[in-house]
Amino acid sequence: METLMGDNYCMRLKVFGDECLRCWKNIGSGGFGDVYRAKHTALGMDVAIKLLHYKDGRSASSIEKEALLMFQGGNPNMIRILGLYEGRVGEGRGLVMEFMPKGSVADLLQTLAGPPPWPLTFRMAHQISLGMNFLHHLTPPLLHLDLKPSNVLLDDSLRAKLTDFGLSRVARSVSRCSGQKDEDEGGTLSYMPPEALQSVHYKANKASDVYSYGVLLWSMVTGREPYNAGSSLVRFRIPQGDRPDLTWIDRCQTEGLDDMVKLMTECWHQDPDRRPSFLCCVNETEKIFSMHKHGLNEAVYDVLKLLVQLIFCCIHHFRQMMELKLVANGVNA
Repeated sequence: METLMGDNYCMRLKVFGDECLRCWKNIGSGGFGDVYRAKHTALGMDVAIKLLHYKDGRSASSIEKEALLMFQGGNPNMIRILGLYEGRVGEGRGLVMEFMPKGSVADLLQTLAGPPPWPLTFRMAHQISLGMNFLHHLTPPLLHLDLKPSNVLLDDSLRAKLTDFGLSRVARSVSRCSGQKDEDEGGTLSYMPPEALQSVHYKANKASDVYSYGVLLWSMVTGREPYNAGSSLVRFRIPQGDRPDLTWIDRCQTEGLDDMVKLMTECWHQDPDRRPSFLCCVNETEKIFSMHKHGLNEAVYDVLKLLVQLIFCCIHHFRQMMELKLVANGVNA
């Protein structure tokens, strides 16, 4: 067991080793590290294991602090931390989390080649604001600092849960110590507030997360990634006042969409002091979602059905490719 000290209490986290984890499969990687899916033999369930990239020899203490922060952030709209991993895989230390079978919002947008049905889009927007509001009301407040579609995961019912909250501080610290550049920097820049790109003395606060949420709303409503430019150009444009293109959104397309656009523009306001709190976002997204709640079950069913159909199509295509390869090998023989 690992003992982690909080402000007013200590907390013990379960430590998992290689003996209880089987069938490892790499399912993703990024600036923070590699993510694996594995079978936990004792719990009888699949788990996700995030092995963080560390180059400065401080992996143990840093990951313990982040585990404490994420454990403290326990909430239905945030990924659940099961414990710590210590073993031989990767660099040998990481976080063991619940496995989210439907991937991320980024995966969903790419698969659908556009936004999800409106009831599902508005529910995701509301659940994200609920999770962020909870983080900001912890004592002390916990900032996410890297809110974007790939850091919002989906469960079997397409409910949204935040992941990687607080981890960006560790990644940035390691990047500064190792001299390495975050490989996801180009994508992350699009969601960073202008004040973060203007000064080396920038200090993140709650308004930083609110800005990222506004850009995230735009991505979910349009099904697109913001901006079509390289990192250096985005870094210059955002402080100048450029924002994602609102002409991609037909505000009359559905009830409440105009209110959603107003919310996203308030969230990405140039002046941090004029951005709303996440409590205001929760109240607004709850109102918008309530307009579409009656169509939620059908929307979730339609998306899940489409995802299953796509899986079968991929399997069928793979089998066809294998059959053609076998035929070709037979002819060559």
